[in-house]
Amino acid sequence: MGCIHSIRCKPKSFRESIVVLDLNTSIDPNPTSIDEASGVVLRYRTPHFRATARVLVPPVAAKETWTIGWIQACNHMEFFNTYGDKGMSSWELPDLRDSKIQAISDSDGVNYPWYGNTTETCTVVGPTKKDSKFTVGMNDNFYPSVTWGVPVSDSNVPQLTSIRRDQSFTTWLVAINQATSETLVLQTIRWRMRLHVQVDPEKPLGQRATLREPVAQEPPHILGRNEPIPPNAMIKPNANDAQVLMWRPKNGDPIVVIPPKY
Repeated sequence: MGCIHSIRCKPKSFRESIVVLDLNTSIDPNPTSIDEASGVVLRYRTPHFRATARVLVPPVAAKETWTIGWIQACNHMEFFNTYGDKGMSSWELPDLRDSKIQAISDSDGVNYPWYGNTTETCTVVGPTKKDSKFTVGMNDNFYPSVTWGVPVSDSNVPQLTSIRRDQSFTTWLVAINQATSETLVLQTIRWRMRLHVQVDPEKPLGQRATLREPVAQEPPHILGRNEPIPPNAMIKPNANDAQVLMWRPKNGDPIVVIPPKY
């Protein structure tokens, strides 16, 4: 329907006029790589999750500042390293594990609530006379170290037998008004990274670990309807500062090996 009388046509609000011109998201097709160069730790590097959006911001009439970019939260984390019949070490997010919160910020820990502030965000300072077009992008992957030996012992004797990881994230493309904190969710992506590495500690270094699954990750999912951002995804602590390394022996009480930074 066109406009017969201009008076009947309400101008679209600025908020309705921010346009996502295109959105690409993927997880690299390469499998997780395993590095056995160290006699102390096994390292692995997962494929990258990537998200890129081209955004159009209409002219900003007022003296307003809008930042558009990526915010990410972890919704679920299982990260278990099994040491034969001795027990397992586990990276845990206690509040998430105990369902006290539904998500935790995965910010870089500096630029809350943003995932980062290099390619991840763009700021438009009003007043502007014409459209602003720009691209914001982010990527994420895991590159941890897991000790060959039981983490609570002084011995480096290899006893690691298995690594399992299953983590889920929600990633939002968001516009935030810096003065009023008004937050507009433009796109919502969900993605997951799973991993199972089998380890034979009897074998020589360099031949111990085998990637079992999955060789290719499931592709990220762009939601048809945006999800709101849970409060904990916007504030401290972030996942890196909140995580705890536990040792959970087959017999006996769990031990905190590395306490949270936060």
